[in-house]
Amino acid sequence: MVIIIQCTDRVGLIASITSVLAKADFNIVSMQEHVDLDENKFFARFVADGIKFPQNIERAIVKVLPTGAVVRVNPLPEKKIVVLVTKEHHCLSDILTRNHFKTLGANLQCVIGNHPDLKNITEQFGIPFHLVTHENKSKISFEAELTDIILPYKPDYLILAKFMRILSPEFMKSFNLKIINIHHSFLPAFIGPYPYRQALKRGVKIIGATAHFVTNDLDEGPIITQKIIPVNHSFTLNDLIKAGRENETATLAKAMQLVFEDRVFIFNNKTVVFE
Repeated sequence: MVIIIQCTDRVGLIASITSVLAKADFNIVSMQEHVDLDENKFFARFVADGIKFPQNIERAIVKVLPTGAVVRVNPLPEKKIVVLVTKEHHCLSDILTRNHFKTLGANLQCVIGNHPDLKNITEQFGIPFHLVTHENKSKISFEAELTDIILPYKPDYLILAKFMRILSPEFMKSFNLKIINIHHSFLPAFIGPYPYRQALKRGVKIIGATAHFVTNDLDEGPIITQKIIPVNHSFTLNDLIKAGRENETATLAKAMQLVFEDRVFIFNNKTVVFE
């Protein structure tokens, strides 16, 4: 069982928390904590064994913490996710494979595409595929159709696996900080839809990928994880894209693992990540 705590920092917090847990007669398997000194914020993740009444423990911990503390006692359920795609298959293929072999750490409910290209591979894995085209539709109509499909699945997270559409602030209000995107650059460098072209023109020696939560600011949401790979002057645009796709897949997979295991805390526009 995982216990997640986020609150204002003060002296003696860990002692207070562990005292509550000791009285509940459970064993601390692991503990990770961090204090943001500038913001005076405390973050902690406990893995515990032996808790029989998680709601009672949650209430007991809240009583010994500063006002406004966020506490979650989570028995490691599999999260439910919906994946949104366009035409590129590499990230979706990895998600489908991990979901099939029960290594995703989540339960894939469905895939929604704004093109039909990935319908076949999705259905080969026995996952529903919904086509929502954006041609001849307003953004409001397009996103209303998306929402009508998504909500009945009650997902914990939406995964944008190379979904090449910018979502409106109105849509994101329904899924605040629950949308994870994979961007094909080492943000904040090369924001926007064509980072590999920008990287080629700039002559960079590394290219990267960034998994982040989606906010109203394009490609500027809280970063979950990033990975880079070396490149050089001999790389063509196609070389960069091919190498980058593998990096994107690995970066998104790592980010999902961290989020699904409740290892990611969001504060302001930053994250605290316990690996």
